[in-house]
Amino acid sequence: MYVVKSPLSDADLAIVSEALQGALVDLIDLSLVAKQVHWNVVGPRFRSVHLQLDEVVDIARTHTDTVAERASALGVSPDGRAATVAGASGITVAPEGWVKDNDAVGVLVTALGAVITRMRERVAATEQADPVSQDLFIGITGDLEKHHWMFQAESG
Repeated sequence: MYVVKSPLSDADLAIVSEALQGALVDLIDLSLVAKQVHWNVVGPRFRSVHLQLDEVVDIARTHTDTVAERASALGVSPDGRAATVAGASGITVAPEGWVKDNDAVGVLVTALGAVITRMRERVAATEQADPVSQDLFIGITGDLEKHHWMFQAESG
């Protein structure tokens, strides 16, 4: 079996591997939570919230692939299986059933806030271990913070 060899030291790879896997899990779950709410949002602002949720899903899925490919490039096998995501995500469970538009906005503010907090921890953790992965986390965090701001502005 061919195994990709990382250019990082074992110690640095351990740090980066944990950060990439955590980011992968959080981004997969963020896309699932946003899509679940997207399917179930109701209320006078249905259309605008519905479309905004799809933007979050798209950005989360794009970044999911980027994170998984970075892990693979470093010789780390990414794990995006449902059981792994369910067991390790930092996001609270999406509500069941119909979700009023105001509540949908609140769910996304909370979910994005949780992922952003963990991404910022990954930015700090990878600063010395792998600036390339750190740069990836910085870009992801910036994109997520933009959506976090937009949802917060909707609830204000």
